[in-house]
Amino acid sequence: MTDTSSVCRRLVGRTAVVTGAGSGIGLATVRRLAAEGAHVVCADVDEERGKAAAEEAAGLFVRTDVTDAAEVDALFKAAHDTYGSVDIAFNNAGISPPDDDSILDTGLEAWKRVQEVNLTSVYLCCKAAIPYMRAQGKGSIINTASFVARMGAATSQISYTASKGGVLAMSRELGVQFARDGIRVNALCPGPVNTPLLQELFAKDPERAARRLIHIPVGRFAEPTEIAAAVAFLASDDSSFVNATDFLVDGGIAGAYVTPV
Repeated sequence: MTDTSSVCRRLVGRTAVVTGAGSGIGLATVRRLAAEGAHVVCADVDEERGKAAAEEAAGLFVRTDVTDAAEVDALFKAAHDTYGSVDIAFNNAGISPPDDDSILDTGLEAWKRVQEVNLTSVYLCCKAAIPYMRAQGKGSIINTASFVARMGAATSQISYTASKGGVLAMSRELGVQFARDGIRVNALCPGPVNTPLLQELFAKDPERAARRLIHIPVGRFAEPTEIAAAVAFLASDDSSFVNATDFLVDGGIAGAYVTPV
């Protein structure tokens, strides 16, 4: 696990925008980026959690519905107006609702809602961030996809899986298109992470948790701090030649055929 009291200071003076900043991976990343010296702009629809995250990081909170183009544009403008740059965009906000299940059971409205929050929001955030980064001649965009963008599951969440596949493909395309503008775009692909969202899902269905856990070679779910450490790496110059790729942080799931007993 990562102890933020002893991390490198690789991001001093840089401005990072984090969506879904109030909890889980987003909150852990806010803490990590702030510890590395970044000015952190925290975006969330939950004002209480978002403000708390920003206060902890001595950063800026901007209430943002990531499916609203005007609010997303205002978020990145606020980051630039406040700190003078947009160096890092961690487009992380997402949902995994219970009505997103097998394609046989998932209704059209549930499908659309997940696509809007998980995929369209990333499109909007990239669209808003890239002009600032092009003007600067540099920037790192990290889009939260998932290991499910690379693998299939018999316990399907069909819209979630499709949305994360879209994030991966879009990140690859943007990374190629804007590489010579000094902008790197990567898709972060976490395995299952020990977040409140996952805990709630698996508390209702322990069998579902056990069925997933058996496929993880390291034998446990990731901690949010471990994913945050990967974000910090992708945000920093240590990853200066990492671009247009799927950055797996999955405990070995995608590489496994038979796991240890």
